[in-house]
Amino acid sequence: MKIAIIGATGFVGSKITAELANRHHEITAISRNGKKSDIQNVKYVAADIFNIQELAQILKGHDAVVSAYNSGWTNPNIYDDFIAGSKAIQEAVKLSDVKRFVTIGGAGSLFVAPGLQAVDTPDFPKEYHAGASAARDYLNILKEEKELDWAFFSPAFEMHQGITTGRTGNYRLGLDNPVFDENQRSILSAEDLAVVIADEIENPKHHQVRFTAAY
Repeated sequence: MKIAIIGATGFVGSKITAELANRHHEITAISRNGKKSDIQNVKYVAADIFNIQELAQILKGHDAVVSAYNSGWTNPNIYDDFIAGSKAIQEAVKLSDVKRFVTIGGAGSLFVAPGLQAVDTPDFPKEYHAGASAARDYLNILKEEKELDWAFFSPAFEMHQGITTGRTGNYRLGLDNPVFDENQRSILSAEDLAVVIADEIENPKHHQVRFTAAY
C-alpha cells in the first residue's frame, strides 16, 4: 500500500513510519522539516499542514493517511494549535480524495466511569490538560465527518518514552473505555502502538469510530 504519515518524525510518528516501512509499504513521511533517515521504502517530505492545498497535493494518490500530528506539549498555545492543525489536516485529506484516514489522539477522552472522561478527573495531570482537552474536542469535531472513512486512536494511559517493552506485537483492543491489564494498568509501548496502527491500516476494523489498545 501507499501510505502518507503526517508528523512522521515525532515520537509516535517515527515508530509508525518504521513499522509500516518494515512491512514493505511505500511511505510518504511528512513533517515540518522533512528530516531524513535511512529507512527503506520511505520518502521524506517537508510540508506546512496549514497550507491545505499543498498538503492535499502531497496526499493525492495514497491509499491511506495516518496523522500523528502534535502541536507540542510545551506549546503555550497547544489547545488552539492542535484544533486548527487537526482540522487543516482533515480538510486536506478530503481535498486529496483519499478516503481512509487514521488519526492519533489522546487518552484523556476515554471514559473511566459512565459519563466521566479521564481528562475531567481530579487526578489528571494538569500539564497535559490543555492538550488532552484539544484531542477530546477534535474527536467530537471528527464525529461529524461523513465523507471520510476515519478512525481515531486513543493510546493507553501509559504510553511514553519510559516504557521499555519495545515491540511485542501483542495488544488488546477497546473502544471508548481504557483497556486495563491484570494489575489495573493501561499501558502500551510506542512500538506496539505502531503495530496497532499498521494492523488497522492493513485490515481495517474501525470505521468512523474511536478505538484504543493496551496490553
